[in-house]
Amino acid sequence: MTSPPTALIAEDEPLLAAALAAELAKAWPELRIAATVGDGESAVEQALRLQPDVLFFDIRMPGQSGLDAAAELADTWDTGARPFPALAFVTAYDQYAVQAFETQAVDYVLKPVQPERLAKTVQKLREALHRRPSASSTAGPIGTGDALEATAHQLRQLLAALQPSPQAAAAPTRLRQLQVSSAAGSSVIRMVPLAEVLYLQAADKYVRVVTANGEHLLRTPLKELLPLLDAEEFWQIHRGTVVRASAIEAVQRDESGKYIISLRGHADHLLVSRLYSHLFKAM
Repeated sequence: MTSPPTALIAEDEPLLAAALAAELAKAWPELRIAATVGDGESAVEQALRLQPDVLFFDIRMPGQSGLDAAAELADTWDTGARPFPALAFVTAYDQYAVQAFETQAVDYVLKPVQPERLAKTVQKLREALHRRPSASSTAGPIGTGDALEATAHQLRQLLAALQPSPQAAAAPTRLRQLQVSSAAGSSVIRMVPLAEVLYLQAADKYVRVVTANGEHLLRTPLKELLPLLDAEEFWQIHRGTVVRASAIEAVQRDESGKYIISLRGHADHLLVSRLYSHLFKAM
């Protein structure tokens, strides 16, 4: 007997989470809610632990957003185990966000929950579960990898579509230098030319600015820096890492199929996440 499908709900408002669960019980009676969490970090942790068939991720949650949580989950999901869950985002009506979802063919549920819209999403999720290969299929690892690659592409496009762009008046030219400190809480500010930067990496409340001669800290979030960087010069290779393309010496694949970057004249190695591995697949 086939076990009933399971779902994880990530929603920071308990009443809305309860309302979604109640409406799902009507629209999809056999679906079992494995867990309900209220933040992005818990969503990733519980999804990896429970390995549900379906994810309902609220876009806006404390700390990590639903979109970022889905991206992290796609990066860390083991394709050799179970297929990546069917994914639907939960969002308050926002014409810009909804247009992005529809453009990328990503399922979504509007808040407050609308039974008619939820019924359409449930139908799409059912079809997605029906299409995915079973764990016992001989083509399972290939099929699950292909499905996850498609999901990663969708998430990558969504992240780009929902990335706030800087106002033209605020950024008439690209950045040329960064104001950095040598340590957290330091009162000494240094100017580091962007031409000297090897890579930028998010770290807690700071961004690590790594050059050939050392490392500095920057308080500006990486998300705010990205639109100010030349995308041809600086490549995003992970949700939290941007590397200067000309600083890349070699790219190798490890035993798990992940890409690892080595830098010219520097000992650090950088991991390329699944969302951005397409940059090197033609190599």
